[in-house]
Amino acid sequence: MKFLHRCSLCVYWLLVTLSVGQLPVHAARLEVLKFSSHALKGNPLHDPDTRQVAVFIPSQYSSNEPLPIIYYLPGWGGSSERFIKDAEKWCTFTQKLADEVTPVLLVVVDGRNRWGGSQYINSPAQGNYADYVCDEIVKEVESRFGVTPFKPQRIVAGHSSGGFGALRLGMFRPKLFDGVVALSPDSDFPTSHLRFVQAPAVSNLTLAQVKAFAATDNAQPMPKDGDLRYALGLSAAYAPRGWWHRGEFEWPYDGHGHFREKVWQKWLDNDPLTIVERKHSAFLPRQTVYLEGAALDEYQANVGARKIYEVMKKRSSSCVFYEPPGHHSDHVAERLERGGAWSFGRPVKDIK
Repeated sequence: MKFLHRCSLCVYWLLVTLSVGQLPVHAARLEVLKFSSHALKGNPLHDPDTRQVAVFIPSQYSSNEPLPIIYYLPGWGGSSERFIKDAEKWCTFTQKLADEVTPVLLVVVDGRNRWGGSQYINSPAQGNYADYVCDEIVKEVESRFGVTPFKPQRIVAGHSSGGFGALRLGMFRPKLFDGVVALSPDSDFPTSHLRFVQAPAVSNLTLAQVKAFAATDNAQPMPKDGDLRYALGLSAAYAPRGWWHRGEFEWPYDGHGHFREKVWQKWLDNDPLTIVERKHSAFLPRQTVYLEGAALDEYQANVGARKIYEVMKKRSSSCVFYEPPGHHSDHVAERLERGGAWSFGRPVKDIK
């Protein structure tokens, strides 16, 4: 009986040992920060000012040796909540990035608004989302986790509308962010945006209907047409009427359905390509800028990213353009990893 008991114990500990051996020794974890934003409080769209920030932390993190941070801005309609729900995937990604490229914290923000996305910029027609990211999220995250004293400390990255946000915040706060990773960013609006602005659902809308949709009491249901909802959201970001008309914006068409060039110019004034072309100092010489766009991008975001690179390469050696295979939203995690590797001076791999 003692022999059988000992055998059973041996088998038990062997199974425990094998089971432990199958568990990942090094694994990233997720922490969720939730706080009320002063920048978003009382915003004209009545969107929540208390939001969640996802912080993915690799096993290499130590409070005694803080890590650099990638602040990631999701595309239109995306948010930290989606990353929290898919935490296992992004913990795996963060640990892979730490093991194969360099250890970093991955911080994902929530920049949604009533329309779907804020473009991460300040506007009296929607709220101060640039301030929310730069002044509040950065402070909250780094007061808890710190940031490395070595350069690069902070990279701002994003995909699609988030790529636009990364470019704009990199320009807006060049001393805060050491680098930008823009994946299929919204840019070159005449190529990427004009066609959906000219879509019938947008061009046929009356000013009375626009006013009803934009009413700050939120009584009007959101339009079901994606192009229209996108146009409303971007109008709030790019063409606000001003601080004395909070929540109001100018529409690209007048009461007779004629295209308004002056309003469209306000959109162009927010285009990262326009800004880079006009402003030689759009980025600091020390900032790195990683631009890319998928070869088969449905919105031709690769065209705008390449044009920005063509302007910037004459000014700075810290800029690169890459065109991975696939469509607009293909291989986003792999593309982010590649952009991070380049930003931190690590070897890069082509996306296949």
